[in-house]
Amino acid sequence: MIPIRDDNPTATKPLLTATLIAVNVLVFLYQVSLSPKAGQLFVFQFGAIPSVVSGDQRLPSQVAVIPPVLSLFSSMFLHGGWMHLIGNMWYLWIFGDNIEDAMGRMRFLLFYIISGLAASLCHVLTNPASQIPTIGASGAISGVLGAYFLLYPQARILVLIPLGFFTRLIYVPAVVALGFWFFLQLLSGTMSDVQGGGVAWWAHIGGFVTGMLLVGLFKRRSVHYFNPRRPHYHDDTGTW
Repeated sequence: MIPIRDDNPTATKPLLTATLIAVNVLVFLYQVSLSPKAGQLFVFQFGAIPSVVSGDQRLPSQVAVIPPVLSLFSSMFLHGGWMHLIGNMWYLWIFGDNIEDAMGRMRFLLFYIISGLAASLCHVLTNPASQIPTIGASGAISGVLGAYFLLYPQARILVLIPLGFFTRLIYVPAVVALGFWFFLQLLSGTMSDVQGGGVAWWAHIGGFVTGMLLVGLFKRRSVHYFNPRRPHYHDDTGTW
């Protein structure tokens, strides 16, 4: 299922969501402006390398420009290619506006960062010896999906379903679209443990679970779990 849009309107403009997208795009444009060698160095400098974060290895002095723990944060704004960037930003645009609306901008920003950090740590814990830099906003966005799953399970998501040479557009409840997405992450993560792979599936899983666990701490008081529609409030204090 490829999400196209949701039918869940917001009461506020998603300024922070748009800002996060803009920052990710600007960082990626800088990445692609570098030479191949410089671009690879940039990824090793600011990507999260599990074996380095876990303390098993050290980077050469010319590469270690930030403490390893900070790479858990910086890696969230790097991407491996145009499709990686576009896919992540598309999901953030569809689902991020409602979670920003449900939390308020500053709480949403903190929630987004914590989800991303937790996702990266989950990948480090499940792949402590890996020497491959982990990059991308997928873990933080997975936290957004976890929050959406609990707050708006009945919201309708227009999804594109490829069926061989044919495709179909249908509306499905968010609980189905996001539940199916999470199942694929679990399946892919389990298979990658056996076969190996280049996607940090357990970061997605960790981010999603973190989002589900933390949404109650960050949402406005006026926003309830399992809401079929957004609540109508007037300010950032959570009042009706």
